[in-house]
Parts: sequence; structure tokens; C-alpha cells
Amino acid sequence: MVGRWISGRLWVEDGGDGFGDLGTSLLRLASSLPTLRLFSPSIPEKMAFVKALKSKAYFKRFQVKYKRRREGKTDYRARIRLINQDKNKYNTPKYRFVVRFTNKDVTAQIVSSSIAGDLVLASAYSHELPHYGLEVGLTNYAAAYCTGLLLARRVLKMLEMDGEYEGNVEATGEDFTVEPAENRRPFRALLDVGLVRTTTGNRVFGALKGALDGGLDIPHGEKRFAGFSKESKQLDPEVHRKYIYGGHVAAYMSTLMEDEPEKYQSHFSEYIKKGIEADDVEALYKKVHAAIRADPSVKKSEKAPPKQHKRYNLKKLTYEERKQKLIERLNILNSATGEDDEDDDE
Repeated sequence: MVGRWISGRLWVEDGGDGFGDLGTSLLRLASSLPTLRLFSPSIPEKMAFVKALKSKAYFKRFQVKYKRRREGKTDYRARIRLINQDKNKYNTPKYRFVVRFTNKDVTAQIVSSSIAGDLVLASAYSHELPHYGLEVGLTNYAAAYCTGLLLARRVLKMLEMDGEYEGNVEATGEDFTVEPAENRRPFRALLDVGLVRTTTGNRVFGALKGALDGGLDIPHGEKRFAGFSKESKQLDPEVHRKYIYGGHVAAYMSTLMEDEPEKYQSHFSEYIKKGIEADDVEALYKKVHAAIRADPSVKKSEKAPPKQHKRYNLKKLTYEERKQKLIERLNILNSATGEDDEDDDE
């Protein structure tokens, strides 16, 4: 087969059948187009060398991280240091005081770890505080203090230690550490803050202060409580007391009421509905603390029973119910047959 290359792009076969000129014309048109590139199979195109950074051996040895690490929920570096127990303590549980915050709730739990999973000894939530008289502001520093106090009194009552360890009955804002009694040592737990930034004045430390005043033994320092001064390196008890009794909320209420009444009406609408003013906040929290100490047990919610929805299909019967239904039908059928026989005899 006779042929030739045209412009180094196309191979034209000329069979002598009269179509060579037509092919030449088409190829001249194609060669005039600079963007058309048709390469010969015998001339390979040059390619740059690319090094495989992640080879098959890499992916064979790749180890997937734990699910809660992939989801960004658990700091396993911190967790392993919180749950590791000394070998000479055998199966003694190591308790953690776990504090977590959501948009509308504060969760405080006493948790111990096992191979099967975490075990919760006791828990308290800020949505329980309405039972003790606090119906608004359930996620601030003062509410976190109340939640920590509630959990501490609840777990001590569960362990029958509430009489020995009353804690700090009146919150003064000063640092407090429980002292061991004669009979039993105080209940010890380690603070577990999760992934939050442990900044000075964080609400986590409000819950910690509540648990300390409630009588729990939690290793801590005073550097992160609200009111600690970086310059003097000392805790100001008055500032800390202000936060514990909601003084910062009351101050903001007073400021908004004077400067921006409309904003006050919207921001503190629930306070206004309940008839709570800025001067009433401290007395309210004192009553809540007293109510928690009086009875920290779990209150059952008084919810209305769920409505019975209308069924559009028949309820599935059990074997015994189907058997009884069949017996009743047979009895009815036999009685009807007996009546017909009596009528025929008559």
C-alpha cells in the first residue's frame, strides 16, 4: 500500500484509484488548521515523569482513626490520661466529672470507664433547675454552678455521704477544697472538659465550683475561675461571687434597660414574663441553692400521657388470641348447627 505523510500529521494512502487528489486536498485543508493534531501511532508523545507519593503499600498499611476522632468529638490524648488507672488498684473505677454544654442545656455527669464502655454513676442537667425555682437563664455561669452543685449533692446522697460532706454551704467566691472526714474519704473525681477552650471564666469552671462547694474532691487550681487577675495572679472573691449569683446578668439587664429599652424587651422577654428584675436575681439564686441542698433527688417529670392514635388497620393478634377466637367461632357454629337439627326433628 503506497502512502505519504502530509505536514507530519496524517497518513494518506494512495491506491491509484483516482481518489488520491481528493485526499490530498482534504489533507491540505487539515494541515492549514494549527489546532488539529493527529499523531502517528509509530511516534509516541513525550510525558513528564510523575512520582507516586501514595503507593499501594501506603494504602495497605493505612490505619483509620477512631470514629469519634474522625467526627471531631473526642480528644483521645486527653481521654487516655483521664481513664488510665494504676495497676495496683485493680478494678477500682476512676471517676470523671464530665461537663458539656449545648445551646439550651448544661450536662454534668460522674462517669467511669470500662472495657465495655463508659458507665454513668449519676447525672444532673440544667433543664431540671425549674423544679428548684430557676426557670430562665439555664446556660449561663450561674446555672452551670447550680448544675454542678446539684450533681455533687445527688451523688453524695446516693452514696450516703451527704451528712459527712456538706461542702461550702454559702458561696463566697473563695476557693474551697473539701477536707477528709474521720470515717470515709471524700468522693474524688477528675474534671473532664472535653474540647472546650479552658479560658479564664469559662462556664465549665462554674460547674466545677458548684461541685466543689457541693462536697466533691476535684483536683483544681484557682487560675481559671471568673475573677482571677493575670497581673496580680490572685483570685478576686467578690468578682467570682458576682458571677455565681448572676450579678453579671443583672448588670447587663440594668444597662440595657437604661440605654436600649427595646433590646431589653427582646433579650430578657422570659425574665419579664416571670416577673424577674435585675434586683431579684441574687435572691433567686440563693433560693435555688437552698432548694437543691434540701432535696437533690431526681424529680419525675409530670408529662401528660401520650394520646392514643386512631388505628386504620387491625391489631395483630398473638397465637393464644387467635386460638381463642377460633374456639369461639367453632362454638357459635356448633350451636347454630344444633338448633337447625332440633328444628328438623320437630
